[in-house]
Amino acid sequence: MLLYRKMENNKELEQEIIKIKERNKKVELDKSWETSFTRKLSICILTYIVVVIYSYMINSISNIWLSSLVPVIGFTLSTLSLKVLRNFWEKKYIK
Repeated sequence: MLLYRKMENNKELEQEIIKIKERNKKVELDKSWETSFTRKLSICILTYIVVVIYSYMINSISNIWLSSLVPVIGFTLSTLSLKVLRNFWEKKYIK
């Protein structure tokens, strides 16, 4: 009986390890996507398209194509500067 119980515990542990490994793969993939150039470029392009459409709809800007670059440039700069701020934060608060 004791041997059977140990075998069950080992199987449960193996299943838990498999679940943890699968979760870790998903987390690593999510992290890779979050920091990827493809994601940042996609957000820039989509932001630009939305701002152009919005500016066109409200008809408030004379040069829609050029002025629509402002939010895209702002986003791009924020992604670059946030990395620097995060590194500073990690050094100061994570020990």
